[in-house]
Amino acid sequence: MWPFSKSQPVAASGILCEMTDYHSHILPGVDDGVKTMNESLQILAEMKHQGVRKVWFTPHIMEDIPNTNAGLRERFQELKEKFRKPEDAYCGTVELNLAAEYMMDNLFAERLEADDLLPIYEGGYRYLLVETTGFTPPMNLLPVLKRMQTKGYRPLLAHPERYLYMGTSYYCMLKQEQVAFQLNLPSLTGAYGTYIQKKAVSLLKAGMYDLTGTDTHSSKHFKEWLGTRIDSRDRDMLWAHFPACREHRLKGRQWAPTSSSRRC
Repeated sequence: MWPFSKSQPVAASGILCEMTDYHSHILPGVDDGVKTMNESLQILAEMKHQGVRKVWFTPHIMEDIPNTNAGLRERFQELKEKFRKPEDAYCGTVELNLAAEYMMDNLFAERLEADDLLPIYEGGYRYLLVETTGFTPPMNLLPVLKRMQTKGYRPLLAHPERYLYMGTSYYCMLKQEQVAFQLNLPSLTGAYGTYIQKKAVSLLKAGMYDLTGTDTHSSKHFKEWLGTRIDSRDRDMLWAHFPACREHRLKGRQWAPTSSSRRC
């Protein structure tokens, strides 16, 4: 990303040290993510090796994948306690938590009204991790965001850098509405293409991100991403906004413009 700057493999960069992963699809067999319990355990073992401290499982919930809270909790307990035999039980040191990633569709609107949701608890907030389609915003986006807030949730927009219809003015509008942003770390290494990589770097430089995640969907892709290279300046910006190896790294953090931020 930067001329003449150095880079290093993600696995050697330290960006996962003491990290909380707020976006993953590691809960097996419930969406388009990890399929088997064994694969989930492999990923968690590698995350432990990389120094990850806490992982939030955020399986998809949408009209095409209408997971229920009860079903997800049951699967989550299977992973944490016992699957087929004792050696398959998760006994690692990475703290595991359950939430969900919601497509902002009619099913989400129904569950929002019923308070039938799985939020992320962090820093005194109840975050709802939400996404939209990549090309067009959902109808009534702002009213839905405001409804989330009136019901005591803080909207957390998953991977905003990936939405092709969003630009600077759109991001600023969302920030003015107190919407939190979650960065997909693979965006910084070009996992979704150079255009999205540039958007991610720009948003990071502007101080617009609140939380980070890997959006891991498989062991294969996670291991491949660990081998990709992150620019040292991007790594340093990431550390500046999300200090690694500190217990308090994200507690209570709210977005505010910095001297290097774009003005909205």
